[in-house]
Amino acid sequence: MSISGKIADDFKEALKTGKKSKLSVLRLIKSAMKNQEIEKRASLTDEDVYAILRSYVKRSRESIEQFSKAGRTELVEKEKEELSIVQGYLPEQLGENELRKIIKDLIEEAGASGPGDMGKVMKSVMAKVKGQADGRLVNAIVREMLEA
Repeated sequence: MSISGKIADDFKEALKTGKKSKLSVLRLIKSAMKNQEIEKRASLTDEDVYAILRSYVKRSRESIEQFSKAGRTELVEKEKEELSIVQGYLPEQLGENELRKIIKDLIEEAGASGPGDMGKVMKSVMAKVKGQADGRLVNAIVREMLEA
């Protein structure tokens, strides 16, 4: 089953069971998917849907950070709950050790020798992990390894 089919099924289930928080999150995702479909003028692939989900996760993390700084704990909790719902639809994230191994291999493959090669390495790493790792974490690890 495609990811969009799974989201549609879960949306119907949330409607039936009355899970309001899940329903509101899925409503936002379905809306974003429909807008993207209209903009693209074609059906969405699973990769397109994953891109929408990743942007939602990124936005949620930024919101959590901002709400935490402002001391709005009730909003932080709400965002964390929504974030966990969305992350349930994304592929399993790579662990830091797996990520370090992939980055190390790609640094050697690219012949990168210092921070000046950061862009080249980041491009190849992000293409390889494609949604299975947070860009901030990848950036931090690549920077650390290139500076060492």
